[in-house]
Amino acid sequence: MALSGAAGSRLGLRLGCALVLWGAAVGAIKLEVSMLELVEVELGQTARIPCNFSLPGDSDYAYINWFYIHKRSRTKICYLVRGQLFEPEAEYKGRLAMEDDFTLAVSRVTLQDARTFVCQVGAGSLGVGENRTKLHVYKTPEPTEIQVNDAGIPVTSKEIPKIAMCISKNGFPAPNITWYKNGSSLVQDDTQISILSTLIKESSGLYTVSSTLFARVSREDRHSHFHCEASYRLLGADRTAASEKVNITVFYSTKNLTLVISSPQPQVREGDEVTLRCEGDGNPPPEYNLLKVQKGAQPEERDLASSNGVLVLRKVKKEDSGEYLCRTFDLDSMESLQETVELSVNYLEGLKITPEGPIQLQQGEVLALTCDARGSQPLEFRWKKEKKGKLLEQRKQLNLSNVTLESSGNYSCEVSVSGVPGLSRSKQVYVAVHAKPQMISKDSLVQVKQNELVTLMCKAAALPEPTITWSINGTVQKHTDHHRVVSNLTIQVTPELLVSGVTCMATNTLGTSSHHIMLQPRTTTTPPIGNTTEQKTQESKGVIIVAVIVCILVIAVLGAVLYFLHKKGKIPCHRTGKQDITRPDARKDEIVVEVKSDKLPEEAGLLQGANGERRPAGDQAEKYIDLRN
Repeated sequence: MALSGAAGSRLGLRLGCALVLWGAAVGAIKLEVSMLELVEVELGQTARIPCNFSLPGDSDYAYINWFYIHKRSRTKICYLVRGQLFEPEAEYKGRLAMEDDFTLAVSRVTLQDARTFVCQVGAGSLGVGENRTKLHVYKTPEPTEIQVNDAGIPVTSKEIPKIAMCISKNGFPAPNITWYKNGSSLVQDDTQISILSTLIKESSGLYTVSSTLFARVSREDRHSHFHCEASYRLLGADRTAASEKVNITVFYSTKNLTLVISSPQPQVREGDEVTLRCEGDGNPPPEYNLLKVQKGAQPEERDLASSNGVLVLRKVKKEDSGEYLCRTFDLDSMESLQETVELSVNYLEGLKITPEGPIQLQQGEVLALTCDARGSQPLEFRWKKEKKGKLLEQRKQLNLSNVTLESSGNYSCEVSVSGVPGLSRSKQVYVAVHAKPQMISKDSLVQVKQNELVTLMCKAAALPEPTITWSINGTVQKHTDHHRVVSNLTIQVTPELLVSGVTCMATNTLGTSSHHIMLQPRTTTTPPIGNTTEQKTQESKGVIIVAVIVCILVIAVLGAVLYFLHKKGKIPCHRTGKQDITRPDARKDEIVVEVKSDKLPEEAGLLQGANGERRPAGDQAEKYIDLRN
């Protein structure tokens, strides 16, 4: 059926609008791919490059292609079709992986991997979409090294001298090096500071950077510290690696000279060890000459054997006092310098005491002792009796008046130099005071017991040394201590001594003195505690008494036994070869016992007859005891 012109026009208009609407819908669902602009990775690690896209409804991708761009040309390195990954590029063989979210993982990254990677996604009727990411590869350089100029740098150098070299090895990309002096960065100015840098690309593709610092120095730079710092970028952050700090050797001329004296204490004493040391502030130190100035009408200088400006005086003497001079000549400045110092050695000499000892005096006399010496400073005097005795006087002279025996002894004079600790000397003199003996015994009455042994003591002091004698004989023990004599007499107490007592006498060439000791019997029978002699005497007497009692008991028992045997008729009452001797008035029933005594006539006199009378000595060889009574 044919359409009219107007109807055809309206139908064409409707079809054009429909096509326009369809085209707009297709453009609204165009495929878009999003990626990171930059991904950074360290050399040798794994780089992950995300590829993100979204599809409407049940739509799915048809393929995913990965390219890298080199010199504006694309090279496909892998593609994914229906879930299977293909790797046509041999350069990345075995190093690529596609993760579940379509992220491309590149393992064991090399420096050549620093490229731009493209992810392309095809989705059929939805079209094709792609985007790109730039991959940066970094390598941390090795620790920064510094090499200092150890030959020494003169401050007078005409050219700018080399200070040190800094090296940063095997980094990527190439690091930058900055120099520091005492913590402040240095900038090249071509007059005072110059920095020369070099860049070397190693066969591995890594970079080694070296930087050499040239700078003028001054005396103050002997204390300066220099170091360098390598700066680089890693994983989006700026990093630095600093070297160690170094000190340089600076050569400069001597401007100041010093000569010092070292001693154990500020005031030098005779016998001390003194060191004279000459020092300058130049480097290297110059040669030093030590001299002693001989003062006089024409001063002279005498060279001294020193070692590198050091002179040691061992056991210094007063003759070492004087002016010492140190001189040096600086070759850089062509100047001569010198310095002097005065050495004062304190001394003490000529110590003497007048009059010299030993000094002999008579009791009651006077004595003046004078102590004298010479010293470098005012002197102080101290007099003592014995070295550690009581202080007697604090001046040169010591006066002793009306001397006695106790005045005898050693008198010491100690002299010290004022203001010089430890410088002192001492000397002593012996004074002997002659006197007749003086008795110093204390006991005039001693309690004793008759027949015991006692020891009496007598003490006397005198010069010349006395001799002690006793009024009776006994055992004498003598002990002498300086001018004191002790005599001990051991005797047995007799009734005569209890009446007369004992006298000791001390005698020397100047006279005699005596001391009388009375002996008094003890009023108590209890022996004094601690008197060993009396205890032994009492013990001996006790033993004798016990022995006598035992003998009497034995005789009584023997008599009873004989009487019992006689009553039984077993013992005849007569002696062999003799007639029976009976008393005229003896009855037959009376018993007479004969007892023979072995005692001597003197001892037999102790036996008495029945009537209690002593029998004649000749009648006591044989005795009869009438047992009836």
